[in-house]
Parts: sequence; C-alpha cells; structure tokens
Amino acid sequence: MEQDRHIYIRGVINDTSHKITLPKFEMKKSNQTIIQHMSRFFEYLDIEKGVSNKTQETYSRFLQSFVRWLEENNLKELKPHQLTEDHIWKYRVSLSRRVNSKTKEPIKKSTRNYYLIALRALLSYFADRDIFSLPAEKVKLTKEGKERNVKFLELDQIIKLFSSIDTSTRVGLRDRAIMETLFSTGLRVAELVSLDREQIKIKKDTDILEVVIVGKGDYPRTVYFSKRAVNALRNYLNTRKDKEKPLFIRYKGPKTSSKRLTPRSVEGIVKKYAKKAGIPITTTPHTLRHTYATDLLAQGVDLRVIQEFLGHRNIATTQVYTHITSQKLRDIHREFHSGKNMKEE
Repeated sequence: MEQDRHIYIRGVINDTSHKITLPKFEMKKSNQTIIQHMSRFFEYLDIEKGVSNKTQETYSRFLQSFVRWLEENNLKELKPHQLTEDHIWKYRVSLSRRVNSKTKEPIKKSTRNYYLIALRALLSYFADRDIFSLPAEKVKLTKEGKERNVKFLELDQIIKLFSSIDTSTRVGLRDRAIMETLFSTGLRVAELVSLDREQIKIKKDTDILEVVIVGKGDYPRTVYFSKRAVNALRNYLNTRKDKEKPLFIRYKGPKTSSKRLTPRSVEGIVKKYAKKAGIPITTTPHTLRHTYATDLLAQGVDLRVIQEFLGHRNIATTQVYTHITSQKLRDIHREFHSGKNMKEE
C-alpha cells in the first residue's frame, strides 16, 4: 500500500445465497495544511450543504480560535492527517482555561462545545472529501450536566418591565413595541431586528397578526402577534414618518449608516428597562423568549406545538422547559397540597 493512501472497505453484504462486496475507496493524505483548507471548507458549507450565512459566520468565528491555537503552538503547517487525538485534547484544555472578557469567569461548558462542534464540522468535511484525518467523533463534547439553567420572568415581573417604559415619546413607543413583540412571538433577537415594515400589515380593524419569518438555519415559520403587541406596533408605526425599510430603527447615531437596530442595541434596551423596573439586570431578549415558552407550557400547550412556535429543529431543545414547569408544579403542590393543615396520626 502506498504511504500516502489509506484504503477502506465501505461494507460487505452476506446471505446464504450470494455475497456482494462493495467497492473500496481511498482516503488520501492532503499536501495542504489545515489552515489552507479553511476557504474550501466554507465554500463546501455554502454550496453543498446550503448552510446559512449566519451559521457560516458563527463557524468562522469559532474556527478562528482553533487557527490561533495552531499558530500559537507552532502547528500552522499541520496537515489534516497529522492531527492527533493529543492535539484535540490540548486544544480542549486551552478552551477550559479560557476566560470570558466581561465576567472574568471561565467560559461556559456550552460555549466550549460550540468551538468543538465547529471543529467537528471541519473534520466531517475532510471525511466527505476523502481526505485522511481524525474522524469527527474523536472530538468529544464537554458534558454539560442534565439540567440547563433557563432564566425566565414571572408575570408580575413582565408587568413591571412593560410599565417602566415611558410611552409618551417615540423612543418609548418603539421600545414598548419591541418588548410586546418579543413576549408575544418568542422571536430570537436576530429575527426581531430582521423584520421589515412591509411584513407588518396592520389595518384599522386588525387585532391579531400572523407573519411568516425566516429564522435560524433559514427555516421559515409563522409567528403570532397578540392584540397587545398589535396595538403597541400600531402606536409605534403611527410615529414613523420616514421611508426606512426596517421595522425597528434607531433615532441616534451616524446619518450615513443603516438605521436598523442591531441585536446588541435591543439587548441594551431590555437591560435598561430591567434595571429601571427593579428586576434582574441579567434579563435579556432571550429571557423573554424563555418566558414566552415557559408560559405556554404552564398553560398546557403541547410541547410539539411550542417547538413549532420557537422554531426548534429538535424536540430535545424544547424539552428543557419541561424541567422548569415541573419544578413550578412541585412548588405549587408543596404549598397548597402538602397536608400541612392535617394532624399527624
């Protein structure tokens, strides 16, 4: 066997009457370094896998970390077939020691896994191109534990949050419309800021609204605006005399750049009112999404329906909310049906 080729057998089918041997295929050692393969990898994601631009940007950001690690460890000339499990282990150790620049705490296990998932995708690309390298399954993800910490708001906190907004100004009307939309639809913040005015067709007699959006992974879904959200949007749009395309725009900043609000801007808006309302300042747009889902489940809505509402591709992602509602039910049972008013026999 030539040194630069690794031959594998796809599989053999046997039964009592005949035998079929499937053809062999060759895994070739590449002359290019892992870093040199990056541009082709992203072309592959775009053209063959149809991965959205947003996902490509995310993979690029996480793989840049791996590239920097290779460079810092004098491995920038490393080729796919030279990558070992020891390299992977050392990279995982470096991730475990990485510190969040804002919190000064080690990055979360879930965040570490995002870096590793991006690396897995690169190794899967090598396998798909018959380039000899480590199998993707050799990159083990960090165990996150059984329970995920999901933060959500109680109804009284939602009321305080909305009530803290001064709707006598156009900025206040915009911010109230943002809050009502997030809570009514369960939109991700990136989906919210991507909305355009032409999608929101509110007539004089409109009290509920259905809008088809293209969400994460370029998957379309329908989101539903409540009467409250429709009224908030109507009040906000009545103040708009401009011809800007975005639904939610900024009123300050450079005149030459886009008026569309960014996800970071919306995060700042939510945080500002959370602080003003006296609720946890860790409240984010995603907290309102969690609150939306938790409220639906508590009201008895089927988990599969909530999965559709949220745009989750996998039901396992939605099941995290069952723990939250189960805990609430346990607390209610303990408080109201514990038999505390009964005498011990």
